[in-house]
Amino acid sequence: MKRSNSQAAGFLPLTEATFAIMASLAEPRHGYGIMQRVETASSGRIRLGPGTLYGVLTKLLRQHLIIRVEEEEINGERRKLYVLTGLGREVVELESRRLIEMARLAKNLMTK
Repeated sequence: MKRSNSQAAGFLPLTEATFAIMASLAEPRHGYGIMQRVETASSGRIRLGPGTLYGVLTKLLRQHLIIRVEEEEINGERRKLYVLTGLGREVVELESRRLIEMARLAKNLMTK
């Protein structure tokens, strides 16, 4: 069932860590892959610890913003893969637009 943007808007604003984790889940990834992707994409500015990562993943699963899609085996270890739901994708898109508008507002307010 597709939910409206008004439902997605109820999850905003997102913390920086939550936003980065969700954005990284446009494609299925496992926990360590999420940490690596976020650190690389942010040029090392955002480094997620396991406690933060798994706390956020648990919350996002409960909120139905992500789902666990499968497991993969890497070096004999099973790793859970997560991906955005349709609602989760809407939330990331809305938050992206909100942040762009906030940056535009700051630029307008700070321009003489």
